[in-house]
Amino acid sequence: MRVLGIDPGLAAVGYGLVEKNGGIFGGIDYGYISTPANMDLSQRLHTIFQNVKMLISRFSPDVLAMEKLFFCKNIRTAMQVGEARGAIFTAAAEKELPVFEYTPLQVKQAVAGYGRAGKKQVQQMVCLLLKLPGPPRPDDAADALAVALCHLQSSRWQQLVEKERSTDIHDLTGRNST
Repeated sequence: MRVLGIDPGLAAVGYGLVEKNGGIFGGIDYGYISTPANMDLSQRLHTIFQNVKMLISRFSPDVLAMEKLFFCKNIRTAMQVGEARGAIFTAAAEKELPVFEYTPLQVKQAVAGYGRAGKKQVQQMVCLLLKLPGPPRPDDAADALAVALCHLQSSRWQQLVEKERSTDIHDLTGRNST
């Protein structure tokens, strides 16, 4: 399974493509999409939209995983991130790519095993899981890789839960109801 992880923002959108073969994770590519502050807002959003579409076309991921806007002290920043997320959602929809969202707490829990892990801890686990020589730069790219890993970890748990649920239903009815 290939997952395009996205850390949304207006000035910088981090991206990271992670693939899972069997139980092995592999980092395929990561980086960021930058939009200059002096550029018109509509152009910045268009740049994000076009670049995310290009990443989807280039890498053919199975899903897009994005960090949810969970908490923001500055309402202006929250609005800008929300607008960037809209451009990203639109690019995914145009390419008919499913989108999954995860809170920062979920990402930290899935990657570092602790929902209150610090940025350095998460980056160290990203390096360990993807066998990278050092933390990806910029931080937005590292965060995007963590979101992709979160999805892969979460989808594994969802499959196990579904398998267990299917087994329980089979045990209760004496037949497979799926």
